[in-house]
Amino acid sequence: MHASISTIFLTLFSGAGFGLMSLTILANWLRLDGGLSVMETLVAGVLALVFVTIGMISSTFHLANPKNAWRAFSRWRTSWLAREGVFAVAFYPFALLYLGAIWLWQDALNPVALIGGVGALLLSLATVFSQGMIYACLRTIRQWNTPLIPTAFLFMGFALGATTLAAVRLYTGAGAGALVTMAVALTVAAAIVKAIYYYWIAQPGGPTINTAIGFTRAKVRLLDQGHTAGTFLTEEFGHVVAPQTAGILKVVVFVLGFAVPGWLLVSALYTGNAMLGAIAVLSAFLGIYVERWLFWTEAQHVVNLYHGRQQC
Repeated sequence: MHASISTIFLTLFSGAGFGLMSLTILANWLRLDGGLSVMETLVAGVLALVFVTIGMISSTFHLANPKNAWRAFSRWRTSWLAREGVFAVAFYPFALLYLGAIWLWQDALNPVALIGGVGALLLSLATVFSQGMIYACLRTIRQWNTPLIPTAFLFMGFALGATTLAAVRLYTGAGAGALVTMAVALTVAAAIVKAIYYYWIAQPGGPTINTAIGFTRAKVRLLDQGHTAGTFLTEEFGHVVAPQTAGILKVVVFVLGFAVPGWLLVSALYTGNAMLGAIAVLSAFLGIYVERWLFWTEAQHVVNLYHGRQQC
């Protein structure tokens, strides 16, 4: 599949933003490390809104006609894409209500903040889950048609959010043991889910050219393609990455996306060097960016069976 920067930015930044807002709310409710101060809550909340907004704006660049973006919301009863858009837009008033209530009353547990927090938390989870289901519901792409996709989207979004929240806390110099532990635990969980996914897609078992045409008594081979130049289908659905290159990039994903951020956060906790927390956030974003590029490029639509591939 063709990996467009707009969709990579959409899933990368919106996942991080929804994860960051959810964990900010939970950290205050559970009083992790004594709870966040008003300023820490506002900084984390504003960062979350900025991340979500970057993702939402990026999504419009993937539309053929961005001025008709409103049409993407009209099919919410049958489309996961429309549900993602509806949930994401509905998230803003609850998130602003939560942050405004904390700013006014200086208390994360006042009734108005609780209403805003519950709404923002539930809508964050629903949005990221819907985002994953956009791909998981596509039966024509074996690499995406699995519950591992929404699971990975949730864990990686929350891992990015937890890393950012821990970095914000480390910057203030206050105790951050519980927040760093949460970030490391979510990062490890995300790495395990991703490792299971990479192992699963490496196993043979997808549709073949035999199953595509319903002839299973002998081996079928495409003698020639029906065109002499690239088409929209070969451009959008025919992107491939060499196995050796994919292997190297997966190492980059695990090193930059999971190992380095965890190590830097722990180092920042024990050394008091807040700059390490900021570098951990940057490393995590770079690693997950590479992961999202591979997510698209390794997906093989069944239409490729009619353009030379024996199996998808």
